Amino acid sequence: MARTIYLLVLLLSPFMVQGNTNAIYKCMKDDKVEFSHSVCPEAFRQHKIEYENGITTEIDSDKREIKIDPLKALLNKQTISKEKLLQLLEGEIYRLKQENSYFEILRASEVQKLDRKRFWQTKAKDDPSYGVELQEINQRFDELILSNNNVIKVLNQHKSKIEAEASPDELMSQ
Repeated sequence: MARTIYLLVLLLSPFMVQGNTNAIYKCMKDDKVEFSHSVCPEAFRQHKIEYENGITTEIDSDKREIKIDPLKALLNKQTISKEKLLQLLEGEIYRLKQENSYFEILRASEVQKLDRKRFWQTKAKDDPSYGVELQEINQRFDELILSNNNVIKVLNQHKSKIEAEASPDELMSQ
């Protein structure tokens, strides 16, 4: 029991710093207990452990939660105002652009690490293994950035479409 509490404290410690609501799932089957950030498999009983503002609560939550993609929900629902929808779309576009900037920082860091490795292994810059590793790094980050740029393009198209549509208030005033 003390070991489980210790493990739980270790699992929750990164979340304790943030100060917002966080949840993990305690998955139990027979004498086996696992902790997960996602919903437990069907064969397991689950308890949801939430941490908020210094308080940890454990809830028996055997009913399954259906995960809804917030972006799809945002694009499909017509229940929020046009201004709020535009604000949410702009927020998501901004987040994706920030993520692209973060990817560039990570790329630079990995290239620098590769350069240090090459230096300490006394390899030349034209060494084939260095070129292959550099190409893999660039390809991985190019794919991530391209994926985000494609989503940004779709969001911008949707945003333009919403901005072009007349709201019910605008139609009544005409």
